Amino acid sequence: MEEQFQLLFDKMNEMQNQTVELTNKIMDKIDEKLKPVLEENKNLKLKIENLEKKVEYLEREKKSNNIIIHGLREEEKSTLDLFQSVKKCFFNELQITLEEFEINKIHRIGNNINGERPRPTLISLVSGWKKSDIMKNKKKLKELYITEDFSKETLEKRKALQPKLIEERKKGNFAYIKYDKLVVKEKTVAKDRRKREISTSPQTDLHPKKQQTFHSSKNSRTNAFDLMRVRSNSLSTSPLTKKQ
Repeated sequence: MEEQFQLLFDKMNEMQNQTVELTNKIMDKIDEKLKPVLEENKNLKLKIENLEKKVEYLEREKKSNNIIIHGLREEEKSTLDLFQSVKKCFFNELQITLEEFEINKIHRIGNNINGERPRPTLISLVSGWKKSDIMKNKKKLKELYITEDFSKETLEKRKALQPKLIEERKKGNFAYIKYDKLVVKEKTVAKDRRKREISTSPQTDLHPKKQQTFHSSKNSRTNAFDLMRVRSNSLSTSPLTKKQ
């Protein structure tokens, strides 16, 4: 009876080993067939990532010279009226002249619904330097405010960075959001003080040393002249002169 159980157990072990071997062979064959598919999938992912980066770059370049004006009263009847309103505002408040040839396009953003606040005005400028000039002087505006034209994804990233920006500024660090990245520069007041102390303290000691060496050289010169005078006096009172 025991021999029969042993034979049955050995047979089951053998069958299990055969099943494992067969399963491994099948899995190896599946892996071989899947390898080119997985490699192709990997390459497709890389291509999609590169395409997304290119689209993001093109979108960024497209909006790079755009500005959005918020709070401008919606009283215009045409695009020309809108341009004239912006031109007058820039000249009066920013002391910046804006001409028609400096603009690619100008229009309101969104649908016109009566009773709501004025829609933002988008201006696409021809040159980047004109945009930077406007952005530098935008704080002079009294009722209006100007922002850059960012994509929806970028705006969401900037919004998510706001709490971190506030936290860094509370620490006393110089922090700002550049496009979709947070830039933080730690305060260096202590380092500047050390530099000042090191740079100023040796200078106070240098001048007295120079004066001291100068006076000592003067004294050495006068002493040499005094010696010459003593020697000349001694020669004049020598015995030879007495005999004459």
